[in-house]
Amino acid sequence: MRFAELENDQRRQLIDAQQLFSVWREAAREFRHSFKGSMHWRNKNGTDYLYRIYPHHETSLGPRSAETEQVKETYTEQRTSLRQRVTKTKTRLEKMAVVNRAYRLGRMPLAAAKVLRELDEAGVLGTSAFVVGTHALFAYECRAGVVFDGALTATEDLDLLWDVRKKLTLAVVDGGNESVLGLLRRADKTYASKKASYQASNDDGFMVDFIRPERRDEAYSIDPPLTEADSMAAQSIAGLQWLVNAPRFEQTIIAEDGRPLWMSCVDPRVFALHKFWVSKRSDRARTKQQRDAHQARAVATLAAHYLQLDFRAKDLSALPLELTKAAKALVAVTRS
Repeated sequence: MRFAELENDQRRQLIDAQQLFSVWREAAREFRHSFKGSMHWRNKNGTDYLYRIYPHHETSLGPRSAETEQVKETYTEQRTSLRQRVTKTKTRLEKMAVVNRAYRLGRMPLAAAKVLRELDEAGVLGTSAFVVGTHALFAYECRAGVVFDGALTATEDLDLLWDVRKKLTLAVVDGGNESVLGLLRRADKTYASKKASYQASNDDGFMVDFIRPERRDEAYSIDPPLTEADSMAAQSIAGLQWLVNAPRFEQTIIAEDGRPLWMSCVDPRVFALHKFWVSKRSDRARTKQQRDAHQARAVATLAAHYLQLDFRAKDLSALPLELTKAAKALVAVTRS
């Protein structure tokens, strides 16, 4: 299986964008963590006190003294320096976005990118949620420096071909879907969801699905109930626990708007194995089985031949027997 490879100029531009984004993201995260809010003097009963003011509370650091004056001076200097770094790198990223688009590096659909950016800023992406669906292919291809065929980056639903721009699928761990609707509305205020639904959609028809591993007691239930959580509840999926426990794959990619974003996905080997296993399930629609098998083979080929990842590596030794069997069959198919 062959892939279209990025040209040298595209690779150089991608690396430059990724490096600059890494600097901006680290600075922005540090600013949000350590310098959110402000620090001011307040006079009480004739004495100045230094206060550290946070969004939802404030703390007194003591009366004015040489020590507290130094604390405020250091805080102000560091905050100003970090804010300048965030501003300058963001400005450079905006200018670089034009070049990224010209080089056709923007692959991630904008609607999905907006959601992932909000989840990353909130510290949810990579901790409580990660990408498990077709959008993960954009992370895999970016790391390998190739471009998947367009037929692979479309999703099927109800036997109809849906463009990948229509739906983003995220897996969540315990409690990971709490307040998720609020985060989605930061990306687009039109997101709405029915009570206890696992899916939210905006006015443009873009959908975000939240799924979770199936509990043991649900494996024997025909229609497992959803657990309500802030008007949304992740849908249980059989076999998803394998993905939750699998090694993570992190990558900075470029969205359609030319701006980078950070992604957290499942390891491409496990993605391929899980897709291959799903394609063999008797309860899977025939059209989806074919697509699952196609994606499994493509990602497995990329993982083995472009990313040099070994399907027999120790980090996959904890996989269940079902996926171990799938690995042998999939590797055989990939080599054919």
